[in-house]
Amino acid sequence: MSGNNYSRRKFLRDALLASAAAATPGLLMGRGFGSADKVNLACIGIGNRGAEIIKELYKTGLANIVALCDVDMEAPHTLDILKQFPNVPRFKDFRQMFDKMGNQIEAVSIGTPDFAHFPMTMMAIGLGKHVYVEKPMARTFQEVELMMKAAAKHPKVVTQMGNQGHSEANYFQFKTWKEAGIIKDVTAITAHMNSARRWHSWNPKITSFPAAEPVPSTLDWDVWQMHTQGHSYNKDFVNGQWRCWFDFGMGALGDWGAHILDTAHEFLDLGLPYEVDPLKLDGHNNFFYPMSTTLSFKFPKRGTMPPVEIKWYDGIDNLPPIPAGYGVQGLDPSIPPPSTGAMQPAKLNPGKIIYSKDLTFKGGSHASTLSIIPEEKAKEMASKLPTVPTTPSNHFANFLKACKGEEKTRSSFSIAGPLSQVFCLGVLAQWTGEKIVFDRSKKIITSSKRANELLIGPPPRKGWEQYYKV
Repeated sequence: MSGNNYSRRKFLRDALLASAAAATPGLLMGRGFGSADKVNLACIGIGNRGAEIIKELYKTGLANIVALCDVDMEAPHTLDILKQFPNVPRFKDFRQMFDKMGNQIEAVSIGTPDFAHFPMTMMAIGLGKHVYVEKPMARTFQEVELMMKAAAKHPKVVTQMGNQGHSEANYFQFKTWKEAGIIKDVTAITAHMNSARRWHSWNPKITSFPAAEPVPSTLDWDVWQMHTQGHSYNKDFVNGQWRCWFDFGMGALGDWGAHILDTAHEFLDLGLPYEVDPLKLDGHNNFFYPMSTTLSFKFPKRGTMPPVEIKWYDGIDNLPPIPAGYGVQGLDPSIPPPSTGAMQPAKLNPGKIIYSKDLTFKGGSHASTLSIIPEEKAKEMASKLPTVPTTPSNHFANFLKACKGEEKTRSSFSIAGPLSQVFCLGVLAQWTGEKIVFDRSKKIITSSKRANELLIGPPPRKGWEQYYKV
């Protein structure tokens, strides 16, 4: 079912039916179908990272996989999941999946390129389906805004963004230390992800997109593009390469920022910055991400908490300054490898340094916990540190238990949305090369007409307009 002939009237009809079901006890949101112990889950994006998400959700024992959807069905990277679930119905178009199986689906997992998250999520929420979507939530600031509004309009729909560390030791430690006053009066954070990225081997002086290539027989290229403006197929747009391009992905910041800054953003109540300044953009161009980036994000005073500046560093030759007493950051086996590139890896693992009035903390990404530095100060503070509770569920089980009404998601759109929007603003500074001055109350960029237009992005392709209406 192509975007051009998909019926908006049918979409609205289905959305109204879903809304009615949500309001009827025991029908849809009352879990009136499927096993009481398992959530009927449809999976959109079944290769690469999408496959890993499916396996983790299924491993909880709380999910019943009822549909598989991928625009490149039966490509090599999808075969593992197809083999694991050979009898589950398959679709290349998520709209056709919802059309044919909507009454059998309670929740969806979305493990697709960044730009594709938006229409899939908006349709799912409109139909009353719970949504687990990989980070970042979407590619543009406005898309994230609409996703938050849709979630607020459908409060019975459970949402979870896939920054998995938000349900592990890092989350509970930061929360406990903040509540106990160990983490207080934070004024600066250094965040760094200096490993090789896919685009580091490219020529930053290109002046056009890559040439068109034959479309693989397994791939529906028209649906792959979703609502974006048309591009000719090239292998450097798909299978993870999309992350390199401003048109499709969110670069190193969107990929790793949510694994490094998520807890600080939530528990320090940072919200949105008032300024994002690109301090360094080596290899800047109009198509894909710089070879090295340093960004300064400035957040205002919040209540009794002082202003905070976050400095983001990426690029293999762009290591951040390290404070005295930092020590050695060993390889943390809980942190996934950041790149499959052949570039020489940086000597510093992804992570952060948090500076407060009295204490300095260092930490990694994902589930990695913070430590106080220098070591002498850590020893002095050891007896004063509160007990940190263990997690009642990992990120995937947390989502499925929330679908069943047993827990509340820890990275719902109301929490993950503003975090994702911080990264959207950072990407605009990378893309335009300009300092972004942002009005937090009006949610507009006041420093640049072009940058403000990019908050929304280009208009959607014909046939995809309905997802922009809440």
